[in-house]
Amino acid sequence: MLSFFNVTKQYSKVTAVDRLSFSIQKGEIFALLGPNGAGKTTSVRMIMQIIEPDSGEIRFDTAMVAGKSVDRRRLGYLPEERGLYQETPIIKTLVYLAALRGKDAVWSRKQAISWLERFGLKERMNDKVSALSKGNQQKVQFISSILHEPDFVVLDEPFSGFDPINQEFISDCIRELRDSGMTILLSAHQMQLVERIADRILLINDGRELVSGTLEAIRQKTISGQKIVVKYNGDVNHEQLDETPGISGYKMIDEAEWEIYLGEGFVLNGILNGLALAGKITDLKTAETTLHEIFIQSFKNGRNNNEK
Repeated sequence: MLSFFNVTKQYSKVTAVDRLSFSIQKGEIFALLGPNGAGKTTSVRMIMQIIEPDSGEIRFDTAMVAGKSVDRRRLGYLPEERGLYQETPIIKTLVYLAALRGKDAVWSRKQAISWLERFGLKERMNDKVSALSKGNQQKVQFISSILHEPDFVVLDEPFSGFDPINQEFISDCIRELRDSGMTILLSAHQMQLVERIADRILLINDGRELVSGTLEAIRQKTISGQKIVVKYNGDVNHEQLDETPGISGYKMIDEAEWEIYLGEGFVLNGILNGLALAGKITDLKTAETTLHEIFIQSFKNGRNNNEK
């Protein structure tokens, strides 16, 4: 559906995107993640043709192209910075924005009412956008980005302003859109939500890839792919943990509970022996690392590599 080939974009002396390459497959949820200033917004703006790369190539599926440029009617965009017409009625706003993407007004109104009903806003469709809460404005903004049924949509921070219940609801909507055949580029800070709905993930920093793939593949690539949660009674011998082969890192959750990260090719018998020598174990369980932990670890590794 979309491919980056060695794409670079520089602002003055800052290289926002640095020879970045990746591909997004048709009909998947692809998560683009990274800390602030990593190059996510610049990448999205290049995809939306708001700005152009300095070098490299961004290539869309041929079905997305009309003439020499991308057919904007096939694109959807939920920007991080919201831009609704505050003094215009909700229904008129949605119909107008769909018309800009080539949709008939009668069809757009019918579809908009259906979406508003689903989001619990049908009774307020004639209210001005400014009368809505931040969360409800976000719902209208979300509807506007997918109302015209694009083939490819960029959702930049779609969970912003939502409580946990509405975050789950939006997650379900995103999955349904994917299942209907829509391709979705997702950028968000709510790692627990991204972890559950993304088909593939790309972590970037300083405009370059840190790690990419499915969550399971990324777990296998990182040094913290698996972990053991251990509860100790009394003091813990840190030096023993440091010296145990296969332990790539650890952190104390509280005075009694520790998370032990396992490196590639570890031998479980040796790990268990080292944990037992470090202190008196009262409880032990295995667990998978979360996307949040992988994100932090990958960022630290990437920063350390850049400093070398």
